[in-house]
Amino acid sequence: MVFSLNDFLMSVSFVLDFVEMDFAGRRTNHGKRVAYLSLRIAEQLNFIPEKIYDVLSLAILHDNGMCEQRLRERLKAEDDIPFSLIERTMEHCVIGETNIKTYPFLTDPINVIKYHHEHYDGSGFFGLVKDEIPISSQIIFLADSVENNFDLQNFKGDNKNEILEYVQAARGSLFSPEVVDAFIEVSNAPGFKLDLRDDYISLAIKNRCPLYEKDLSFDEIERITRLFSSIIDSKSKFTRRHSSGLAQKIEIMSNHYHYDDETRMKLKIAANLHDLGKLAVSNKILDSHNKLTNEEFHKIEEHTYYTRIALQPIKGFEDITEWAANHHEKLNGKGYPFGLTAEELDFNSRLMGCLDIYQALTEERPYRVPMSHKEAMNVLNNSAEQGFIDVGIVRDIDFVFG
Repeated sequence: MVFSLNDFLMSVSFVLDFVEMDFAGRRTNHGKRVAYLSLRIAEQLNFIPEKIYDVLSLAILHDNGMCEQRLRERLKAEDDIPFSLIERTMEHCVIGETNIKTYPFLTDPINVIKYHHEHYDGSGFFGLVKDEIPISSQIIFLADSVENNFDLQNFKGDNKNEILEYVQAARGSLFSPEVVDAFIEVSNAPGFKLDLRDDYISLAIKNRCPLYEKDLSFDEIERITRLFSSIIDSKSKFTRRHSSGLAQKIEIMSNHYHYDDETRMKLKIAANLHDLGKLAVSNKILDSHNKLTNEEFHKIEEHTYYTRIALQPIKGFEDITEWAANHHEKLNGKGYPFGLTAEELDFNSRLMGCLDIYQALTEERPYRVPMSHKEAMNVLNNSAEQGFIDVGIVRDIDFVFG
């Protein structure tokens, strides 16, 4: 299919906003503002369009390693961790670099995210100095530093002067002189301060980002979407294999039903992406050993809504969006987020819902050990008898996996 890299990139941006929602309790647009600043600097430095697109993509992705459970364990934090604390760890750079190996960049950038906290004078995590640091890393570091230390929604007057004084003072130490000069130049554009506001930042990026499409097979797209699967699954030690496990099982059931290759791959993509919205749910809830409060359960219910909103803008993902976002809907209308009924749920949405339950039941959770196949089937059969899920699909799951 003709795959819009721009549609996909904006969905990536929206998804990574979920991580901000987890840490800050709201969308901060941190990633988008870092991306916009990086884009403008790259333009000023006369990067070719392909490299501008990649700098923007890397800036959007620069904090993708932030939700990794291993960081929480290293920092010995059981509850929420301040965004600024994880920002100061080398690990989020290394994890972030590893996660993006399958992203469809245009210029084959190497170690940009790994080195996006390097200092021009060699005092960063890895001790690289000056031109040893990729220029894209240098750009993202300045943009990230400015966004973290100042209120960019108020880029005017004394605040603007403080920002410019900050980058000038760090010229040649923290920041490359070339990158500092480019930032100062673009910051004088009349619309620059308006583009940085929450209301306009997404549109500003969309309007300036070079347009690119690729003719990709669904096999190639599935490999790309594993990026999200690994980020989602890494959020909690109890879901470390959930999306990948669901994708494996959906492939097995696709073969059982003799689906064609395209349908099989689209279902695997949907499985990879089905829990995107859980990036917005705090680990305090996901890893809770206690019964969830009504408020916490409603927070969990929101995740499928966010999954739909993230995937809907991608052309060609219409079926994938339905199958991914409907996995908690029930035949009797008692599911979420929309309370769809049997007439509104196609077979593959029902299949995804049944397999998601089976996968979750056979995994460890903070409040129980993994269930055996027989135990899981008892739960599925009970749900089917009550009209929640498809009886025929439950029978097929028992036959295939039993």
